[in-house]
Amino acid sequence: MCAKKSSSVGTPSVYSYVTRSTSNLKSTRSLRSLKIPWYKRPLVQDAFIIDIQRASMITGIYSLGLSIFTIFTGIFDLYSYVMAAPGSVHYGYYFISYQFVYVGNKHVRNTLVLFALFSVLAAMAIFVTSIMLILALRKEHEKKMVPWLYSFALFTVLRVLAWIFFTTVNDLIFSYNIIMVLLWAIFCVLNAYGWVLVYSLYLELIDLTKLEDLAHLRVCFLFLLILMFHNFIIIFTFMKEKKRTLPIKMSLMCSLLDTMYLYVCVD
Repeated sequence: MCAKKSSSVGTPSVYSYVTRSTSNLKSTRSLRSLKIPWYKRPLVQDAFIIDIQRASMITGIYSLGLSIFTIFTGIFDLYSYVMAAPGSVHYGYYFISYQFVYVGNKHVRNTLVLFALFSVLAAMAIFVTSIMLILALRKEHEKKMVPWLYSFALFTVLRVLAWIFFTTVNDLIFSYNIIMVLLWAIFCVLNAYGWVLVYSLYLELIDLTKLEDLAHLRVCFLFLLILMFHNFIIIFTFMKEKKRTLPIKMSLMCSLLDTMYLYVCVD
């Protein structure tokens, strides 16, 4: 009996996501039978020296670490803006000097505070979705990759805008400002490339799911034809038999139930 298939499948093995790549199906007729629009095709096929599956897993771990880094640095920036607020007076000893903090125009300073605050909130969302992404990659649930794709795209755009604004208004004569500008210049490039890798794998898994659904539909249709022929024989025997015995009745009932189930399966 043909069971109904879900849109994505889980696997018992941790490394099973490697075996489900459409790169193993490039020579099949089923792949060529699907007309895939150009905007739904994977953007990249591999990541230089490693395949796209392992690169996506590395991207998930990287985004998890980046979210933790962003949370700590964002909280530190907010703390620095509070400590170095214009007109504030502090007494005692401090382990760092807050001369690197912007204290000029009030609106510019408030914008920097908002960027730091939204970066912390966005990093918290990335922390959660990165864990979801890692689990989705291990179990090949492509639909569970969608929250990370949306949140990480917004996070990357936010950090690019924050990096441009931070670089423009701050004095790049202090070590902290120079380090943050250089780090986020690298992070923004890695973020964009990592998102492309995961999105390409997502499209690849979607295409493979369509192929599996197509094969599943063909098998169900074949079983449906066989059962219909089998039911026809049973009904013909049932009509010819003068003594309608119980085994024939039960066989007819079971066959009809199987046919109804297969109709639901094909639909």
